[in-house]
Amino acid sequence: MAALSATEIRARRRRRIDWREQLTGYLFIFPAFFLVAFFGIFPIGYAFYMSLRRWRVVDRGFVGLANYEKAIGDWMGGLLFVVGLLLIIGAYYVWVLAFESQNNRGLAGKATVALILLGSGVFINLGWSRMMAAGDPAFLESLPITLYYAVGSVPVQLAIALVLAYILFQKIRGQEFFRMIFFLPYITPVIATALVFRTIFSPRPTSLANRFLEIVGIEAQRWLFEPKPVLQLIFGDTLLGWKLQGFWAGPSLALVSIILFGIWTYVGYNTVIFLAGLGNIPSTLYEAAEIDGANQWQLFRYITVPLLSPVTFYLSLVGFIGTFKAFNHIYVLQVPSAQNTVQTTSVAIFNTFFKASQFGYATAEAMLLFAIILFLTFVQTKIFGERVFYG
Repeated sequence: MAALSATEIRARRRRRIDWREQLTGYLFIFPAFFLVAFFGIFPIGYAFYMSLRRWRVVDRGFVGLANYEKAIGDWMGGLLFVVGLLLIIGAYYVWVLAFESQNNRGLAGKATVALILLGSGVFINLGWSRMMAAGDPAFLESLPITLYYAVGSVPVQLAIALVLAYILFQKIRGQEFFRMIFFLPYITPVIATALVFRTIFSPRPTSLANRFLEIVGIEAQRWLFEPKPVLQLIFGDTLLGWKLQGFWAGPSLALVSIILFGIWTYVGYNTVIFLAGLGNIPSTLYEAAEIDGANQWQLFRYITVPLLSPVTFYLSLVGFIGTFKAFNHIYVLQVPSAQNTVQTTSVAIFNTFFKASQFGYATAEAMLLFAIILFLTFVQTKIFGERVFYG
């Protein structure tokens, strides 16, 4: 056997060292990998397994995708609905390209966007109609209610929190006291505060909310007990000749009351996160802008808002995921008089699981909600993530 050269010996030794380093690395990450796999990935996999079976208290056998079909009703309807959503995303990208172009191609792009949005509306409406005709109304009707809750909560929370954080970041008297006051709702037990809000939004004329309406000259409302949509309460059954009904009538007053509770709860948390982000903005930027003659609004608009965009993006991402999974306070604040107008998807899944004891079907609904959250997170990351300014 020929003797190994010095180069080959060094190469073998390097490979042996690399292999040991890789093994050491795997051993270090193994505890974390085990915890994530056992407590994170395994439950998701087992839930998917349960969703494929007829599981009512006990396992009664494999049923394939029957639970999913029961939820959405019509596969073609679901496909048309998804195509409609994808067309909206496609319209966004065409719109961005159209704005980047200032010639005739830009005008053609904008016209294309209008056609794509029109087509997406047709697909979504057609798909939703087919699903509602054959699917589970309790589950399907909970989806737009959840969307109302998310859209009504997160943007308002972020806007109020950003303004509060900007004010608290200034050198004002009692700064620490106000920070603690604003953060209290987030750390207070949600069940206790939800019960307090049930009293505040009571339909009695003496409730705090109705007393406030009386001061501003508005008649008392039923609040958490009102299933009627807000737009119908404000404008009546028609608005500018259009009949307000279905999705376009907006959320019920009962759901708006719950949205107000959610905003009150999470504004303080968002404010604290924004304050941490404000602390990372170099003061030299503000000083340079002030020397150039910028006023307070221009400092806020052109320095604070862009440099806080990573924090805003994070809070919006976490906020939308949280609203789609929200349960505790919604379950406590719901009353039978509000009918199903406050039953979000999480509550609908809980009712299927706990009250109807349909474990397999409940996990199928949960997997559909999981897919919706994944899709929305992906869309947020692709569309809004590209607009984040990291300095």
